[in-house]
Amino acid sequence: MSNNNNTIKLLDREYYKLSSFIHDHYGINLTDAKRVLLESRLQKRLRAAGLTNFKDYVKQVISSKNQEEIINMINVVSTNKTDFFREKSHFDYMSKVLLPEMATKYGKELKVWSAASSTGEEIYTIAMVIEEFMNVNSFQFNYSIDGTDISTDVLRKCIRGVYDLADIAPIPNSLKQKYFLRSRDKIRPKVKVVRKLRARANFYRFNLMSSNYPTKGKYDIIFCRNVLIYFDRKTQYEVIKKLCGSLKTGGYLFLGHSESIIGLDLPLQQVTHTGYRKVLSHGNA
Repeated sequence: MSNNNNTIKLLDREYYKLSSFIHDHYGINLTDAKRVLLESRLQKRLRAAGLTNFKDYVKQVISSKNQEEIINMINVVSTNKTDFFREKSHFDYMSKVLLPEMATKYGKELKVWSAASSTGEEIYTIAMVIEEFMNVNSFQFNYSIDGTDISTDVLRKCIRGVYDLADIAPIPNSLKQKYFLRSRDKIRPKVKVVRKLRARANFYRFNLMSSNYPTKGKYDIIFCRNVLIYFDRKTQYEVIKKLCGSLKTGGYLFLGHSESIIGLDLPLQQVTHTGYRKVLSHGNA
C-alpha cells in the first residue's frame, strides 16, 4: 500500500517482523521511534526489487534466500557517522601511554582491530598515531590494522581511502600534509590517504553478532566504538565478551564515550574514559 506521495507504507505487522529479524541476526535495536526512518530508507530498496509492498519485501528478506538484498538492507539501516580523531582522548592515551608500553614490554609486533570501522576514519587515525609515535621515538612497529564492518558500502570507501576535503578538518595540518594527497579538482576537492597507511590496513565484512570471532588472543588493541549503543544490554554484553576473547591478556579495548561496561562481568580494568585493559581474572576487573 502507498500514499499519495508514492511512499510505500510500512505497516505494523511488517515493521515488527523486520525489526525483530534485524535485531536477532545483526544486533541492531530498532525502537518504534526508528520506524519512520526505516520506512524512508528502504523505499529505494523496494523499488529496486520491483516490489510495491513491504509484505513481499519482508518475506524475501526473512526467508534468507536473497543474501544480496539482506546486505543491501543492512547497508541502508546501518548508521555510519564518524570522524577523524573522534573522541581524541583515546588517541592521546594511545600515543602517550599505550604505545610506549607496547614498545617496551611486547616488542615490535602490533595487531589492531577496528571492529566497526565505518568509512575508515578511525583506522587511518590509528595508523597516523602509530606512524607519528614511530617517527618521534625512532622505533619501528611491524603493525597491521584489521577493519571490519557489517556494511559493504562503507568498506568500499575504506579501501579507496578517498575523502572530501572537509572530512579531514579535524586533522592537524602537519599530518594532512604527510598522510593525504590532494586532488586537482577545485570544484569538489578530494583527498586520498597515502599508500603507506593504506598498505597497513585490511578490510573484511564482519557481523558482530557472529559466533565466529577472530583467533583467540590475536589483537593487542581493539576499537569498537559507538556501535554498541544500537544494541540492547544483553547483546552488548555478548559482543564485548567475544571481543575480550580476541584480545590478548594485557591488551586494550576502547568503547565509545557514551558506552559503558558497568554491571557487566568482564575481565576488563578501566584505564581511561571508556578505555580498558584485559586482565587475567574477573576478580581483578
